[in-house]
Amino acid sequence: MYLKFHFGFHRKLFYSVITVFVALMLFFSWYQYHREKQYKESLMNMRLLTYNDDLNALLQDHFSMDSLRIVEPYRVTIFDFSGNVLFDSKGTEIAKTVNHIDRQEVKDALQRGTGYDVRRHSKITDETYFYAAKKYDNYIIRSALSYDISLINSLKADATFIWITLIIIVLLGIVFYQVTQRLGKNIRQLNDFAMRADRDEVLEETIKFPLNELGEISQHIVQIYNRLMTTKKALEKEKDLVAQHQDEQARIKRQLTQNIAHELKTPVSSIQGYLETIINNKDLPEAQKDAFIERCFQQSTRLAALLHDISNLTRLDEASELIEIEKVNVSEIISNVLKDVALNLNEKQMTVKSNTSDKHIEIIGNQSLIYSIFRNLMDNAIAYSGENVEVVIDCYQEDDQNYYFDFSDNGVGVGEEHLSRIFERFYRVDKGRSRKMGGTGLGLAVVKNAVIFHGGSITAKKAFGGGLEFVFTLSKKNR
Repeated sequence: MYLKFHFGFHRKLFYSVITVFVALMLFFSWYQYHREKQYKESLMNMRLLTYNDDLNALLQDHFSMDSLRIVEPYRVTIFDFSGNVLFDSKGTEIAKTVNHIDRQEVKDALQRGTGYDVRRHSKITDETYFYAAKKYDNYIIRSALSYDISLINSLKADATFIWITLIIIVLLGIVFYQVTQRLGKNIRQLNDFAMRADRDEVLEETIKFPLNELGEISQHIVQIYNRLMTTKKALEKEKDLVAQHQDEQARIKRQLTQNIAHELKTPVSSIQGYLETIINNKDLPEAQKDAFIERCFQQSTRLAALLHDISNLTRLDEASELIEIEKVNVSEIISNVLKDVALNLNEKQMTVKSNTSDKHIEIIGNQSLIYSIFRNLMDNAIAYSGENVEVVIDCYQEDDQNYYFDFSDNGVGVGEEHLSRIFERFYRVDKGRSRKMGGTGLGLAVVKNAVIFHGGSITAKKAFGGGLEFVFTLSKKNR
């Protein structure tokens, strides 16, 4: 059944393509024939119109219509604009009694200035003519030639190209038939290979395909199949490794969920404890109540920051394609960050040096995430670098693709053993100190993921002379 189907396929392909090709060639031949015929009619029309111009020139030189001598084979008729005959070269009185306003060439001449009609029988002379009419200032001159054998031959299109077209159709049909025959042989051999492959057979012998492009492709398919069969066991091992990797990912997700639950539990428990104390102790001094409420506010602020960081990371991990992209002025964002943390900097007696305010740094990205990068780096420096520290924000290089940034401080820094893990979620150099400072453990993870989203990379290292230094890039066009 399969052999019959594939054997019929190349025949169907041959007949389908040949049918379409023959139809196109016949249409082209018909079009070309009529186009050439119209071209010859246009030439004849121009010839007659030129003759009309010559007659008009004679009339303009004060020749009377009756003095015109029209030689054979021309017939000339002159009309007024109402279609009445003023002159007819055949000299018949009958012609002057017939109105010609409804003649096609006359109507066209009145509307467009010129007109012609082919092979129309004249009732007056009982002959068939080729007519050409032209409108002048006071009359219409129409000349005509008898539609005899001589005129028919001059207007006939050359049919040589039709025979050329038929020869081309025959030759291409023979060539295409040979091609489809080889195609059918290829398909039959591929069908045999497919049935053997369906039985998971390893093909030790080489199948001989015809020496053409399809044969080469078929040969490559067989070779690929043999390689796939010989590596089947390796793929099964790879599946085991993938399963192990999926188990590891599930374990990491469970651990992340536990960390999030733990981090949420701490501020929630603190808020609950303070509020419970206030509710159960009606006589609690106002100063102590205010202190407890202030601590609740601090914990709620920390909780809000934690939820914001979790939201950012989730959005970057699972819905980055939905994040809005627009033109972002990075210089302006850095300036806004410095204004927002000004009070915290004053409390720690910290100073900031930045060269970004003098530059126009603009990228295609997300404004909120760019803000998060510089705000989290500043918050990290304020919280952990110490007092009387200088922070430096430096856009030190620019090329066609990226901006290059250096963010550093000369504070206490971190140990070398922590630098490789500093961007991990919920990783803390000093857990007790970090929670006391109000950190979420996610700030630098947000920074790294936001930088990666903007087509960049980031590294952390010990700054020269102490402190911590972050070097990162931001793509101008966001990948």
